[in-house]
Amino acid sequence: MNSQEKITAEHLQRRAIVYVRQSTVTQLQHNRESQLRQYGLAERARANGFAQVETIDDDLGRSGSGLEDRPGFQRLVGEVCSGQVGAVYCIEASRLARNGRDWHHLIELCGLVGALVVDPDGAYDPRLVNDRLLLGLKGTMNEFELNLLRQRSLEAMRQKAKRGELQCGLPVGYVWSQEGKILKDADRRVQQALETIFAKFEETGSVRQALLYFRGERISLPAIVYDQYGRRLEWKLPSYPTLHAVISNPAYAGAYAYGKTEARIRVEHGRAHKTIGHHKPRDQWTAFIKDHHEGYISWERYERNQSILAENNFMRGPESRKAGRGGQSLLTGLLRCGRCGRMLYTYYTGRKPGWCRYICRGAKITHGEDACISFSNTRPDLEVARAILRAVEPRAIEAAVGAASQIAERQNRRREALRLELEQVRYQAQLAARRYESVDPGNRLVADELEARWNVALRRVQEVEEQLGVIDASASLAPALDRERLLRLAHDLPQVWENCEEMSLKQRIARILIHEIVVDIDERANEVVMKIHWMGGRHTEVRIVKPKTGEHGHRTDKQAVEIVEQMAGRFPDETIAATLNRLGLKTGAGNTWRKDRVCTLRSKRGWPNFDRTKRETSGLLTALQAAAKLGIDHRTVRALIAEGAIPGEQVVRFAPWQIPAEALETPSVLDRVRKIKRREAVRAGNGKNRDTRTLPLPGFDWQE
Repeated sequence: MNSQEKITAEHLQRRAIVYVRQSTVTQLQHNRESQLRQYGLAERARANGFAQVETIDDDLGRSGSGLEDRPGFQRLVGEVCSGQVGAVYCIEASRLARNGRDWHHLIELCGLVGALVVDPDGAYDPRLVNDRLLLGLKGTMNEFELNLLRQRSLEAMRQKAKRGELQCGLPVGYVWSQEGKILKDADRRVQQALETIFAKFEETGSVRQALLYFRGERISLPAIVYDQYGRRLEWKLPSYPTLHAVISNPAYAGAYAYGKTEARIRVEHGRAHKTIGHHKPRDQWTAFIKDHHEGYISWERYERNQSILAENNFMRGPESRKAGRGGQSLLTGLLRCGRCGRMLYTYYTGRKPGWCRYICRGAKITHGEDACISFSNTRPDLEVARAILRAVEPRAIEAAVGAASQIAERQNRRREALRLELEQVRYQAQLAARRYESVDPGNRLVADELEARWNVALRRVQEVEEQLGVIDASASLAPALDRERLLRLAHDLPQVWENCEEMSLKQRIARILIHEIVVDIDERANEVVMKIHWMGGRHTEVRIVKPKTGEHGHRTDKQAVEIVEQMAGRFPDETIAATLNRLGLKTGAGNTWRKDRVCTLRSKRGWPNFDRTKRETSGLLTALQAAAKLGIDHRTVRALIAEGAIPGEQVVRFAPWQIPAEALETPSVLDRVRKIKRREAVRAGNGKNRDTRTLPLPGFDWQE
């Protein structure tokens, strides 16, 4: 029976439906002949005698694999079930379905209502055994063909990717060469922008802080844009996803990575649904090749950046240490309970800025058990800060010089970005000028538009020049970096740490040096036991006495109390106060020391007052007194102490020197003093400077 004989009068009284489908948008744009052939089936249906012909093209650009919703196919099934369809026209069976489930379901429905399936090869009646068998084979062959083609193409892509030769889409800053190699974008402005992104992230330790910097400074960054003209580069202010994608992309570390995400299929309401973009662990990537091409950063820097991103994510990994978020507690996110192994929570009391409690409540929240440990942050934060200062003190000078260089580099980086942008906009203005000059002046429709574009480019050049001028002007007015002052600050780290009000900076320093701190409470000794695990692999145990019931936090530091005890009765209260202030010690209330405050502490402890008569009979002289007795400058006396010519001692650093009076009467001291006086007299007579050997020695403490 031929095709025309199968189309009976009963079929012609119903409607004919032409189903049109193409799988991808690319096919819609470039495979136009397939569309025209499918739409042409409507004329064939009319030629076969159908008066009513309906075309369903709702599924253009949708796959027929069964993993994607097809409203057009669902509409076709509904029309067939209504019994008003006499024939379904398609270019081939694969247009109707690429999976057996949808195909056989449609054939079953057509057989029930007596509808035909028509393709260019002929008409098929599903009620006939032979036709049903032929339609089943066609559906099976289509499904097999799809799977075979997919398997071949995926395996070929996988093998090529493992060699690092599969040319997939590259992030901004990279291009494919004609030889199939990945190269840096030749645009120097693009390279400088990407280098600035990584430098600013490492400086701030946060994607959000880097974003605020770029948007606050109005710095545009490159981005890849896809439109009807294809892939192109566009400069615009960044967004958070843009910066995060750059920092987390291993391609910028010189690594070739393919297959970082996967597609997942789930069944909902009896149908399969496919979702894409699910990230996989690195060991499950299809291809991963280090040192594949030139990177903007090293692999070590990339790994460090990923660990920072992981620590910044407070909603993931509750048992891992967290990054500092700028709260008032130094150790938040670093403390691990020594009893249950959970990280400690930080609870702010609200009574005073900076006061909080560290509490292990993991077991209580999860299992309803009691909290393991709890203690205040005041003393632990102070002790850990002292341990950090002791750790960084040997490198303080290098850090100070590095800070000066970093400030200068940051200013140069901002100016370089604007300089490159100015160079680019000037080129665009010159290009617009050449286009305007090449057009016929009489063609005003084109000439006016090109002139307007030229004016826009010139205005942009003027804006960038003004921004660059502002930066140059501010740089010329800004005071020069005082390296000597930075070096002096490096010698006084405790004071610098105390004066720093930016807690987020202190937290970042702590996380650079410390991996984590395992903490427990010694109930018998009433002490908080903290085991500091440094990044280098070393460990330090610190014990902090917990305040007893009724004790307040305004207690004088133990070191200050010991110094007052040693100096009481031997020096005036104002001298003791000056010594404590030079050491950077505070009172219990955080104030500097004064004569009355030393007197109050000394009186409460029952320590003796200074007795000048007793001091005079002790036979001990200060540096000033020894200088007056010898008739020389007090700085010369300190130089002689440094050389060991005169014996002297201090209770603590910055305290007055104590020199035995009889030591000044020894022949060696008197002979040395006579030579110094004679030399000074000779030099004074010649109009020359004083003997440099009487000046203070470098690095020696000259405090009285």
